[in-house]
Amino acid sequence: MEKSPKNPFPAPGSKYELETGSVLSPRFSADGLITAVTVAAADNAVLMVAHMNAEALQLTLDTGIAHYWSRSRGEIWKKGETSGNRQAVREISIDCDQDAVVLKVETAGNGANCHTGRRSCFYRIIEKTGTGGASLAFDKNDQPRFDPDESDVQED
Repeated sequence: MEKSPKNPFPAPGSKYELETGSVLSPRFSADGLITAVTVAAADNAVLMVAHMNAEALQLTLDTGIAHYWSRSRGEIWKKGETSGNRQAVREISIDCDQDAVVLKVETAGNGANCHTGRRSCFYRIIEKTGTGGASLAFDKNDQPRFDPDESDVQED
C-alpha cells in the first residue's frame, strides 16, 4: 500500500480489506475525484453534493473544515471562505467500496450552503404532471437566506 506524493492515501488493497478493513484508502475516479454528499449534522438534510480530490479530502481531515474540488474552476474550494458559511465537519463516513463520502456538517454564517442563498442545493421538488411529465416546485421550507444578485460575496 504505497502512497504517491499527489495522493497521501494508501492504494486500496484487496476487496476484503477495502470493505472490512480499518485502512482509509479512498478509490478516486480516473479524473482523481470522489463524490462527497454533505448533510446537516442536526437533521441529516442533504445540503449539497460535490467532489473532492485527495488534497481536498486531506485538508478536510486536517482542518475539520470542508474542502472540495471545484471542477469548473479547477482548484481547491474551501467552503465558506468568501461567504462566511463555513462547514465545520462533525463526522465523515465512507461507503463500502470507498468511492464516496458523506460529510455531516454544521454551517456557520447565515447557514446557506447553496450559491442561490438557500440552506440546501436541493430546494426544488419534482412533481409528476401526468403521463410521464414532471415539473419543479420550490420547497417552501427552504427560503433564500441571502439574495445572490445583491451579494458582493462570490458564493463558493
